[in-house]
Amino acid sequence: MFEMFKNMGAMAGLLRNLPKIQEEMARMQARLAQIVVEGDAGAGMVKAKANAKMELVGLTISDEAMKLNDREMLEDLVKGAVNQAFAKAREAMAAETGKLGESLGLPPGIKVPGLG
Repeated sequence: MFEMFKNMGAMAGLLRNLPKIQEEMARMQARLAQIVVEGDAGAGMVKAKANAKMELVGLTISDEAMKLNDREMLEDLVKGAVNQAFAKAREAMAAETGKLGESLGLPPGIKVPGLG
């Protein structure tokens, strides 16, 4: 029960520092766009790149994959590579939002809207 009041105090502190928080959030969004991770499938036949803002920024399909002429398999490879890239992007985003939370003095594990 006391933990709830402790978290409420942290939230009140956040509200006092709203301009700083907004500035830090803008910086974090810029950093997230610059963090690019890669997923691959089919031993590298398909590679997907995503940034930590969860945007697909690149997709490469090898000549070898194209020559197979198997649409269903290619679709599965693309899906696998993209899902792997997005999983890595979520990890990168969580790490960045954790750093932001620490810098703002938030207790670990507190959920703040807009911070992942």
